Formats: sequence, C-alpha cells, structure tokens
Amino acid sequence: MADQYQIDGQKLMFHPERVAQWQKGREDWETARSIYPIYVEISPMGACNHRCTFCAVDYIGYQNRSLDLDVLKNCLTDMARLGVRSVMFAGEGEPALYKPLPEVLDLCSHVGIDTSMTTNLVPFTKDNAESFLKNCQWIKASINAGTRETYARVHQCDPVDFDRVLRNFELAVETREKKGYSCTLGAQMVLLPENSDEACVLAEKLKSRGADYLVIKPYSQHNSSTTRQYENIDYGQDSTLEDDLAKLNGDGFNVIYRKLAIQRTIAKEHDFEVCHSTPFFWAYLMASGDVYGCSAYLEDERFCYGSLSELSFQQIWEGEKRRKNFHFIKDELDIKDCRMNCRMWSANQYLWELAHPGSHVNFV
Repeated sequence: MADQYQIDGQKLMFHPERVAQWQKGREDWETARSIYPIYVEISPMGACNHRCTFCAVDYIGYQNRSLDLDVLKNCLTDMARLGVRSVMFAGEGEPALYKPLPEVLDLCSHVGIDTSMTTNLVPFTKDNAESFLKNCQWIKASINAGTRETYARVHQCDPVDFDRVLRNFELAVETREKKGYSCTLGAQMVLLPENSDEACVLAEKLKSRGADYLVIKPYSQHNSSTTRQYENIDYGQDSTLEDDLAKLNGDGFNVIYRKLAIQRTIAKEHDFEVCHSTPFFWAYLMASGDVYGCSAYLEDERFCYGSLSELSFQQIWEGEKRRKNFHFIKDELDIKDCRMNCRMWSANQYLWELAHPGSHVNFV
C-alpha cells in the first residue's frame, strides 16, 4: 500500500469516541467546551536556519523566540491529562534548533503523548538524533530538491546543507537500526516548477539511504504569506511523474504522490461548507506561547484562544476566546477565505458527510 500512513487522507475513523463527542457538541458550546483536540502542532522555536521560497509563514518573520521549557512541560502534562493524543513539533521555525527538545520528547513519552517532527534535518547531530528517534513515532524531513544546486536555490541556504541533510538522514537510519527503534523516517518535497524534474532523483537518493517514504505534495498558497510567486502554479498539465515515481516503490520504500491534494489544487473548490475540525480536533501552539485553533490563521486574533504565559492550556481551551471562535466558525466563517488544501481538509470532508448523511446510510 503506497500510502499506508494515510497522509493524503484522514484518520478520524480511529477516534470514534471523540467524533461521537463532536456530534453531540458541534452545535452546543457547553458540550463543546470540554472536547479537546486529538492532535496539536507545536512550534518550540520561531527562528529558522533556512528561508524556503515557498514558506507559508514567512509573514511571521522567523522571530528568534522560543517556548519557556517549564511552561511547555506543564502544558504537555495538561494536554495528556485532557485527552490530547499526539503532537507534531514543527511550526513557524525549525524545531530541532530548540535545545531542550530531547527533554521535552522524553516527557511526552512518559505522559503518553505520541510525538513526531517535521524538520529540515540540518541541526541533527549524534547527540540529539538518538533522543529524537527513541521518542518520535515518525520524523519527516523537508527536502525540496534532488541536487545541491536546486536545493540551495529553493531553501535559500548554502549548498553544503544538502550534503549535510543526506548525511544526517543516513545517521538517523543507522541510529534507528543500531538501537532497534521503531521511528518511521520519511521526507517530503513540495512540487515546484524548479524541482519537479528532480523528484525521481531525490527518491532514488532517499531509497538508497534507507528512507521509508517520500511524499510529493502540491504547493498551497497561504492567504497571509509574503511570497506569491507560486500562487498560480499549474498542476493540470499531463505528466508521467506519478508513474515514474511509482517505479521506485519496493524494498520497504514508497513514494506517496498526493494525487487527491493535487486534484483539489486544480479544482480550487471546497467539497464541504463548514470547517468542523476547528475548534475541536486540532490546535497550534506558537513559539510565542499563543494557542490557535488553526494554523492557516496565525496572528489572526479571531483564532487566538489565549497565551500560556497567562493561562493554563485547560483555561485557554475552555475559555471565552475559544467560545467566540466556536460561534464564529459555526455561523460566520466563509471557508472560501480559507487556505486551499489545509491540513484538516480530508477530515472536514469526513465530518461534513457525517453531519449531512445521504440516503440509504443504514444499508451498510
């Protein structure tokens, strides 16, 4: 199965109790108040060592700020108690630059939160890699070219970083195998005009280094992004890329070509009318300590629920700002203003169908 991790789909069917809570509370704030997210994305560090040309959050400015360690640890302990099941460390900066991350990952494993990381992989070292691999369910490297020249142009970095990334990928695989860890190691490439002819090259390099998968995904224009050079990118042209990449599958390696996401990008139409994922199933914690209901609206006060510098996660999640956002999403938000192919798109398709069942649904 090429997409055994359902990266191009959704996984809410594995959480029927939480979905049942949502069905009871989606119209009633008093019930919705205590429905906690399954998944939270955390940005422990605002700074980044790259300036990727396609970066969605360039408008935030790569600020050199980070989460207070004690505040983050208290927050994660609260999250585990309240029902959060998973955390991805990524965000508006590079998470591996956050020095206390190994300690944070140890805590997550202790309290029962599954962890993962999306990273450019450059800051990996022998010292931190073992902690990352020991604790994380998966680590996904953002590698957006198959050659050092194109990589440097897209990531806007020194070409030597491409060599460093490949060495660090080898280090990660060797550490996993030596220690017997189960962490899945993959990579993703945003499909751009300047790198599309290097997708197979990258796949071959990763396969030879022991990667489990490579995701090929379309670019998605963030409404607030400073960069606009890819907003009219055309994925509708006939191409053999998907078939060419599929030939590289095998020996434990798969290319996950996000065909559904690409088709949605071409269609530019929503197949649901209300975002049911927000403010229920996920959340985003910025490096500033602010908690948001949607990563497509960072720094938009309508989606900010509060700051961990002032309140606990429980107080924020059950507080007045989230209540206002609950009613705003339900009654006012026009999803035509939302980002195409957002992280919760497939989940929203599923939830929309549950909320608007067709005929004959009892004939299972």
